[in-house]
Amino acid sequence: MITCPRCHRPIEGEEAYICCANLELSWRCSSCGKVSEGFAFPYGMCPYCKGKLELLERGAIDDAKGLEAIRAAFEIELGGHAFYRRASTEAKDPALRELFGRFAAMEQEHMQTLSRRYHVELPQAATDFQIDHAAIFAGVERKPEDPANLFRIAIAFEERAVQFFSEQGAKAAAGSVEHELYKELAAEEREHVALITTEYERWKSGKAGLL
Repeated sequence: MITCPRCHRPIEGEEAYICCANLELSWRCSSCGKVSEGFAFPYGMCPYCKGKLELLERGAIDDAKGLEAIRAAFEIELGGHAFYRRASTEAKDPALRELFGRFAAMEQEHMQTLSRRYHVELPQAATDFQIDHAAIFAGVERKPEDPANLFRIAIAFEERAVQFFSEQGAKAAAGSVEHELYKELAAEEREHVALITTEYERWKSGKAGLL
């Protein structure tokens, strides 16, 4: 019996075959720059802004400027993960503790995605992070007595990341590897801003979070 070399399922007779088992492709939106992984998307549209998806074919990133962009992305993701994990233990509201725990898991998953996408080893997360560090980076006054303060820090933190990647991308030569990378990374952080802002609004109104 002949079997498919990819999924090892039997092939009927001697017919020609195409097997897509476990095949995952990378796509980049021509409008917002967001990269998505998957075999196919409805109507070939970006799931975030509905722009046109284009197949992303890029080898390993080995130039200095491209690696600098990836390194900066992981620095910000590590800071975000450490902040959310710390906030999940310091928040007095049980609902906030759970929500920020989910934010931490989201950041961890995002780092794993970046690790696979850009072929770099996943960095170790910090274990002694202080929320004050995130507040300083975000430019938001730390108010431990105010539960909403954690949300404001989180949103400002992600907005700062969008600004950083956008500014770095504007400095890079159009069409260069680093220009495309910064555009992709800024799109990722915009998604985080939108998600956390939505969760904040739902929390303020007493509604259950989407996460």
